[in-house]
Amino acid sequence: MTSTFPNISISTERLVLRPLDEDDVPALAEMMNDEQVGAWTDVPQPCTEDGARAWITEYAPTERAAGRGLDLAVTEFLTQRLVGVVQLAKTNWHVRSTELSYIVAPWARGEGYASEAALATAQWLFSDQKFERIELRTAADNTASQQVAQKIGCISEGVLRNACIAHVRGDDGTWADVRTDFIVWSLLPEDLDGAGEQLADTGGFTSFDQWN
Repeated sequence: MTSTFPNISISTERLVLRPLDEDDVPALAEMMNDEQVGAWTDVPQPCTEDGARAWITEYAPTERAAGRGLDLAVTEFLTQRLVGVVQLAKTNWHVRSTELSYIVAPWARGEGYASEAALATAQWLFSDQKFERIELRTAADNTASQQVAQKIGCISEGVLRNACIAHVRGDDGTWADVRTDFIVWSLLPEDLDGAGEQLADTGGFTSFDQWN
């Protein structure tokens, strides 16, 4: 029997992580059209509002229902503005492991939102969902993503050579694929002993049907 992630809202001092909804379409499309998102992810470029809507209404619900993953909007607690996305994918319910990734809007970078959201998600996975391993993969030159992995306590396990497709934009505006390495990181429950202090007394998580 396939397991699935619940609809969940995870709260921290500054953020609320919740399921994506159609009100997020404009902000999500704008975020996905950023140069860094185009370089380091496989999000189709340009990302249209129709594409963002399909992600929210078709792709994300299908992935959750199939037990493969979970997509969460990351929003500011005070303004409810969309600052990013946290995604769980390639979930193995027998091994209790999943792969975590994150995207932050250009205007919200440098505020620690990625690490705060990723750490809160990890705490929820380990405590509520009883997971035993979270994996992150960062492109070899994506230093910002690597810093997030280090900040939340991940351990580098090695390099998958030539396993990543990054992208560069040419002078004509088109994108071209460039092969690079993946750095593999892991996070286990015991790795959070110290990393979680910054989220102490922030309210934890609540189920989505109780959140408003």
